Amino acid sequence: MNQADDTALYEAFLEGDNSAYDSLMIKYGDALTMYLKGFLESWEDAEDLMIEAFARIMVKKPKIESDHFKAYLYRIAHNLVSHFYSSRKKRKDFSLDSIDIEVECDTLGENPSDVSNPYESFWDDEKKRIIRTCLGRINEDMREALWLFYFDNLSYKDTAAVMNVNFKKIDNLLTRGRKCLKEELEKEGITDAY
Repeated sequence: MNQADDTALYEAFLEGDNSAYDSLMIKYGDALTMYLKGFLESWEDAEDLMIEAFARIMVKKPKIESDHFKAYLYRIAHNLVSHFYSSRKKRKDFSLDSIDIEVECDTLGENPSDVSNPYESFWDDEKKRIIRTCLGRINEDMREALWLFYFDNLSYKDTAAVMNVNFKKIDNLLTRGRKCLKEELEKEGITDAY
């Protein structure tokens, strides 16, 4: 599905077709949760904000420019993360969620027999872990720009809209972000990153 399909689905939703809205949620739900997890400590918070982002669109039914549904959705999510942290700063109460005892368990897939070479699967998981670790070490704005552009496949224009910055700033963030990420990857022994 491309962005034109998103526009058609959103228009169908506005006309009362809730299955079109479900299709948009299925298409972007997991990717948006991953994006949000890059800023949050827990998967539960990321999932909650993903649902809230979709709920805001469902309730308010805003007018969204043609072919910009994904950028609009990510902009809402970006704002929700900002609000999440500002409201958390106001509340200084104790939370078990703030204690990081989470153990990541990446499975080999739905069916382990689908994996032809367990070593390749392990190495792929290890590379993902290293990339997440290295992304966590770089500036938040650069990390967000890299994530939106490379992992969520947003255009420069849509990435700029989500981050509420101009095109030149996105270009600068991506250039500097790639350089910083490459340096961090080299510290982890990955010297063939480009």
